[in-house]
Amino acid sequence: MVALLATGGSTNETLHLVAIARAAGILINWDDFSELSEMVPLLVRMYPNGPEDINAFQRAGGMPLLIRELLQGGLVHQDVETAAGPGLKRYLQQPVLEGDTLVWRDGPARSGDDEVITSINKPFSTMSGIKVLSGNLGRAIMKISALIDGIDTLVEAPAMVFNSQHEVGEAFEADKLNRHLVVVVRFQGPEANGMPELHKLITYLSIIMDRGYSVGLVTDGRLSGASGKVPFAIHCTPEAFCGGLLAKVRDGDIIRMDARNGRLELQVSEEELSAREAVIPDLTVHRYGLGRQIFTPLRTNMSGAEEGASSLFDYVDESSNPVLSQAAGAAEK
Repeated sequence: MVALLATGGSTNETLHLVAIARAAGILINWDDFSELSEMVPLLVRMYPNGPEDINAFQRAGGMPLLIRELLQGGLVHQDVETAAGPGLKRYLQQPVLEGDTLVWRDGPARSGDDEVITSINKPFSTMSGIKVLSGNLGRAIMKISALIDGIDTLVEAPAMVFNSQHEVGEAFEADKLNRHLVVVVRFQGPEANGMPELHKLITYLSIIMDRGYSVGLVTDGRLSGASGKVPFAIHCTPEAFCGGLLAKVRDGDIIRMDARNGRLELQVSEEELSAREAVIPDLTVHRYGLGRQIFTPLRTNMSGAEEGASSLFDYVDESSNPVLSQAAGAAEK
């Protein structure tokens, strides 16, 4: 988790690490990511946090240098068992070829490019940048480390609601997005359609931002690796398909995304919301054809995004598993 935060890595890990930990009998949630984010500095700038790629990261010193900086800052522990043996210091070395022989040598002690990997004493940011937003729309993840300097992490604008990223593309081509808005893309969660990546959205919304409009994105789907400069609230849970309030959002509703204060609010009265019918989507295209039917049993037993979007744990009896039972009791306390 610390390495993820220090590198500004994939928001997918807020799903995968939760599920992996749970399989080991450890309960973590998004609050753990958010609290660690307050104390783990951002040490790496590569896409989408910067213009460079993984090759530039390797040339600057790669993982040996990053781990050296994290150990120096007391942000990771040396006394751990790893796949390479005891202790993280083993990972301060890197493999090199001497003739035809592979040997291990100490990695660099300082960065080969301070614009890609910086030191623990001069971080790019004192906060690594994964924030948890919560409110009446549920809980969601915002990655603020990927936002361009000067982009406001507070967006308050009327909603424009879509049930797929393809609908967003059609609206863009028809010049319907040229306004201050919060794009809502719902029914993209684990149970609805398997939580696909929504990469296509960023190109459209970035262009709208370049035209001078304030833009935000709220979705129960995923958006990792291409997040760029668009302020987003992703992995929104509970998802619209499972009773989340996203299913009741209408065009023109005001949505407030406030990363500084960790809030995600639909500014519609409780009385009006209780009177609204939740939208029931037609998910046929996601459920049938091209073998999609084989995923039906998996999808209908899927946990929410904050629980790792996993079907594994529906089949685990925690009362008969002392590790999970103890972890669950500790979480409740």
